[in-house]
Amino acid sequence: MGRLTDKVAIITGGARGMGAATSRLFAQEGATVMVADVLEDEGRALAQDLGGNARFVRLDVSNEADWVSLVKDTVAEFGRIDALVANAGVLSFGELVFAEADEFDRVYGINVKGVFFGIKHVGGAMRSAGRGAIVNIASIDGFRGANALGLYSSSKWAVRGMTKTAALELGPHGVRVNSVHPGGVNTPMVNGGDRSIEELNYAHRRVPLQRIGAPEEIAAASLFLCSDEASYISAAELGVDGGWAAGYYHDNLPGAPASLTGE
Repeated sequence: MGRLTDKVAIITGGARGMGAATSRLFAQEGATVMVADVLEDEGRALAQDLGGNARFVRLDVSNEADWVSLVKDTVAEFGRIDALVANAGVLSFGELVFAEADEFDRVYGINVKGVFFGIKHVGGAMRSAGRGAIVNIASIDGFRGANALGLYSSSKWAVRGMTKTAALELGPHGVRVNSVHPGGVNTPMVNGGDRSIEELNYAHRRVPLQRIGAPEEIAAASLFLCSDEASYISAAELGVDGGWAAGYYHDNLPGAPASLTGE
């Protein structure tokens, strides 16, 4: 405990899923947490549950004015920003030849511009202070192509590129920038809340660890990268994917749960 004592952290998409798990973990580890999200009811409830070291702020990550206000208000109240976890993101399914321009703008507005504005404004404040850590949540799909996930996958490739560039530009000013690349994670964005853990694990049976990930496991990676334990780590790409990036596991696959096969 106490790995982020006296640090001030912003978590985007912080109201639910991986963002909520990250907000909780950072608060438990001593950070003052800005839960930043467009989900006002969920965000306020989470901040209240976390107690005096948490604040909710409404943030549309695709809106630059929201970022300007967030950084200004956070620095005015706490004097600094030590960590940013750019977690907000959206999925989009469909072949590229059928994708609409509006959907492209939606996905890139959140997944790419949201990261860009975080680097620009939070990174700018960190640059002036001479310290800070940024973690951009990308995806295993930022390492490869994925049919029917062209907009999502390409947006996560863009996150990788910006992370590398920001690490180069901000490193001389004491700011570290890294990316975390989750595989399948049991969040509302992925499962919609209507599938059991047995079903989700079976769907991920070809991942080497043969199960879906938990939001807390992604949060733990972000915690490490924002802590002083990672003081000499920048421009890293940390996969938290159960080994999925290594390929699919084929031998001796476990059978489906009886509830799925009817046996």
